[in-house]
Amino acid sequence: MTDAIHRRGWIKGVAASLTGLWLAACNRINDNPDVQKTLLKAEGLNRRVHRALIDRKALAKEFTAADISKDFKANGSISPGDKPYRDHLMAGFKDYRLVIDGLVDHPMELSLADIHALPSRSQITRHDCVEGWSSIGKWTGARLGPLLDRAGLKREARYLVFHCFDTLGAATDGSNQYYESIDLIDAYHPQTILAYQMNDAVLPVGHGAPLRLRVERQLGYKQAKYIARIEAVSDFKSLHGGKGGFWEDRGYEWYAGI
Repeated sequence: MTDAIHRRGWIKGVAASLTGLWLAACNRINDNPDVQKTLLKAEGLNRRVHRALIDRKALAKEFTAADISKDFKANGSISPGDKPYRDHLMAGFKDYRLVIDGLVDHPMELSLADIHALPSRSQITRHDCVEGWSSIGKWTGARLGPLLDRAGLKREARYLVFHCFDTLGAATDGSNQYYESIDLIDAYHPQTILAYQMNDAVLPVGHGAPLRLRVERQLGYKQAKYIARIEAVSDFKSLHGGKGGFWEDRGYEWYAGI
């Protein structure tokens, strides 16, 4: 057995141990300040270990067509009720435009046809949910790295924020608008794509049509669905709850590497 395999096995054990600190809290996060401090420390260790021991371009395991799950659960929002989304859905997304802005030299608005014309990738990977279940699916979409090069990230850009169409809960002040973020290491990973197909068919509404993020080395809640806008930022402290994502603002780890 090679040193690389030893390292990968060890890091999986570390990640599993750290994930165990909060896996059981998928539906209810403990608000005890001491628990929150422990979670934050675990996240930092998890991230540093992954970054130190795993090649930044190392691929998540890919599978064969025979491995694709017959029943891939659609989780979280499965049909957003937000009016902008419903309007796009009723129109077949013909007027949909993906906005790319923030700290970029060339802000963009791309139609689905524009996105389909970008450099693409197909991959059969396993989706691991924080709730404890996994499914394997085939995803096809635009590679995020070349798109960012086209937009031209400014020097101070450090993160990408994915603003989504779906609102979770009854609040109308924007605080329940779903969003997620990743750093540029994950943004430029070869398997990070904006998926528009699932299992060789148009991406279903339940799985995030018209576009969802696939960042294959992180847990499922990082795979933002119903993407409306990608914003390049230097930090996300002023966005919503300041933790970098809808679930992160409610106690989940920002870095969910596996």
